[in-house]
This record gives sequence, structure tokens and C-alpha cells, in this order.
Amino acid sequence: MLEGAFTDYTWMHQNIRPYPPSPQETSGLELGSQAIYRYALRESDYPTLSLVEPIYDGEGNVIKPGHYELALSDERNFLILLQSKEPVAIIPVFKIEEDDSEQDRLNDRKNKRRLKKEAKEKAKTNAQRAKAGMPPVEDYVNMEASIEYDEKGNFYVIKYERGTIRAWGAIKK
Repeated sequence: MLEGAFTDYTWMHQNIRPYPPSPQETSGLELGSQAIYRYALRESDYPTLSLVEPIYDGEGNVIKPGHYELALSDERNFLILLQSKEPVAIIPVFKIEEDDSEQDRLNDRKNKRRLKKEAKEKAKTNAQRAKAGMPPVEDYVNMEASIEYDEKGNFYVIKYERGTIRAWGAIKK
């Protein structure tokens, strides 16, 4: 009973506001002006592969659990496992696919017009961001990396996907 009465009287008190005053006043910091936005590291250009268990090969070498970047070599015949931009392992690629339907979509006239309009808007936004000292907005590229263990063949299959390119590599256990 006392709790209910106390709450009612508290809400009716003139100096206690249940909601902040309108309009809200900011502390003077604008979005994007803090150091975390201005001086942050760029995102990686490679998909991230998370290893939960260590991977051993026949020669006694080990890849420790952790988060690694997975890159496809320029010749597209090797996947490179990177940690802190240093190569840890080179994995042979046994299958590669490239999606040609994306090229057809990009060459469509309607899509080209839409892309031009988006490019103008992006240029305007990037100019405003440059004035504030922020990095420019970059296009999103779909990136994915995964690993699976095949018990029949006693090897790991690593799947790499970035944009329209997919590649599969294998590590023999």
C-alpha cells in the first residue's frame, strides 16, 4: 500500500520528469565526429574464418583455433589463410565457380541508370563525410567463409565466397 502511494506522489512531483524534456539537447558532439569513427581501422577485404579446433597435418604442423582471414590468390588456385595480414597456410583449390548472372544484371540498361543515380547520391554523401573528416562510404561486398570436416575422406573442406566468386579448398588431416 505504501509503495503505491509513494509512486503516485513521486510521479506528481513537479521536479521529476518521466521523460526527457523536448527537444533533447545534445552535448555538442555530432555523429561521426568522435575518434572511434574518424580513426577506426578499415574493415577487411577478406571473409573471416573462425576455427574452433586446432587443425593438424601429417607433418606435425598445427593451425591454432582463432579468427583468420581467407584470401583467394590472383591465379585462383590457392586459398591463403591470413592472421594479422601474415600468411599462416596455403590451401589448394579444387573447385571454383563464378556467377555470370550478376554480369548480365549489371549490363541491363535500367540497372545502369539506377547505378548512376546511386553514384551521384554517394558522391554527395562522401563529400559531406569528407568535410566532417569521416571515411567515404564503400559498397558492400558479400563475403563468407566456412569450414567443415569430412569424416569419410578425413579432410577439411573450406568454402570461400566473395562477391560473385566461390572457391572450395581442402586440407588433408
